[in-house]
Amino acid sequence: MRAIPSFAVFLPSLALLASCVAPPQQRPVAAAPRPAPVPARPAPTPTPIPTAQPAPVATEWQYRAATPGTWTYRAEAAGTVAVFGVGPASPLLTLRCDRAGRRVSLTRAGVAQNAIVVRTSYGASSWPATPSAGAVQTVAVRAASDTVLDQIAYSRGKFAVEVAGQDALIVPAWAEVARVIEDCRG
Repeated sequence: MRAIPSFAVFLPSLALLASCVAPPQQRPVAAAPRPAPVPARPAPTPTPIPTAQPAPVATEWQYRAATPGTWTYRAEAAGTVAVFGVGPASPLLTLRCDRAGRRVSLTRAGVAQNAIVVRTSYGASSWPATPSAGAVQTVAVRAASDTVLDQIAYSRGKFAVEVAGQDALIVPAWAEVARVIEDCRG
């Protein structure tokens, strides 16, 4: 039989002994400089919430809201009519064609003495007006060929009708208006 070398018995002990080596020493790391302390700030004062202010009233007619209502168109024996209002029983504005006389009348609810002012995107025009007999209306009449009627029909989206002492009517320039004008010319 052969004898086992003596160091073979100690080989596992050697492996354990090698694992017991201390870790290498590390050099001490210099401490990082600490930031300077930040002085305490006073608590922010809450900003008051502004109260809602009403929108400024637009003074120019083209920036005002349109008067509530719609245009309706109808044919009559003497010509055609476009009526603006909330309902058929209470028209605020009427554009009427007198086909025989080739005239267009503009009738505004409410009584005025001297004039009806019509404002379009082209400018303003004053129409001589008279109170309607027996009704609370003001009537102004123009020849069907008058160019102011074209300005009403082609105004950018809306036009205004004003009489002294009453709120202005801001009405849409819809096709009914142009149709009455054209009916009176043709």
